[in-house]
Amino acid sequence: MKAAVLESPQNIQVQDLEKPIPQANELLIRLRSTGICGSDVHLFLGDRLLPVPTVLGHEGLGYVEAVGAHVEGFYNGQRVVIEPNIPCGTCRFCLQGKGNICPNKQVIGVNSPGCFAEYICLDADFCWKLPDSITDEDAVCIEPLAVAVHALHVSSAPKQAHIAIFGLGAIGLLLCQLSLTKGYQVWVKDLNEEKQVLAEAMGARILPTEGLEAFLYDREIAAIFDCVGVAKATNLILETAPRGSEIILVGLANESAQFVPLKIAREGISILPSIIYDHPNDFAETIELIAQDKIHPGQIISGRFPLDRIEEAMALAVSGKATKVVLDME
Repeated sequence: MKAAVLESPQNIQVQDLEKPIPQANELLIRLRSTGICGSDVHLFLGDRLLPVPTVLGHEGLGYVEAVGAHVEGFYNGQRVVIEPNIPCGTCRFCLQGKGNICPNKQVIGVNSPGCFAEYICLDADFCWKLPDSITDEDAVCIEPLAVAVHALHVSSAPKQAHIAIFGLGAIGLLLCQLSLTKGYQVWVKDLNEEKQVLAEAMGARILPTEGLEAFLYDREIAAIFDCVGVAKATNLILETAPRGSEIILVGLANESAQFVPLKIAREGISILPSIIYDHPNDFAETIELIAQDKIHPGQIISGRFPLDRIEEAMALAVSGKATKVVLDME
């Protein structure tokens, strides 16, 4: 099979690899398309170093080509989407229902072969059947939408409340779309004007640059979602968050951020983490939302490339100008 292998930072090559064989509990998936995630960009750039050459990619959509001996309920040709974070199920966090922070979890495209390939094998419990009503365009965006679904669950902001989203990458835009669908009053901010225009077309309103702290307070912003992934932006949010609000950390900044404990404590500001999603509930809810025609995440796709043009696709994703870049395997 063909697969795009990250040999070293900024060196990704399409190679011929051996087609995998499914174990008894696995499915062999012939991949149709895979989204490029912000985490793939960080791995490509070398912000996080991988110990060995790795096939990146985890937002996979495809068709069942072979069924492991112990797997039931799947058939060849069935369309499935991949849930790529696989908790161990036995550690104390998993037993507490916190599999999203399992220290032993297997992450497709990081510590096991990923979806920038023609085929992948995966535990059947993490392959989701899709109804015919869901288009391929929406289906390939299910995984990042599940991240947004989880982030909204983390917040205690009631429906109809005013919320703010900083950062309009794929997750921020999907969170914007989801929140509007759920009835929230959504305010957004991004350095990219085109992304702000897209969010505005969805129904969001744009936050001002000047007088931000007073503006957030006057609008009674209940929750601020940090989807930027840059410490400088996190610092701005920590400085301007209004009294009694929540800050939900969705972006993956790996630099140190700073805050004044007195402000956080005196003004009753909560800082809450949100990482990936809970298995299996968040994926199930995400698929149901799309199947019920309540949300169409595929609207954020802004570029598609065949696998053999992976370098062009990664360059566009790295530029920050695209909202969602997708690789097509067939």
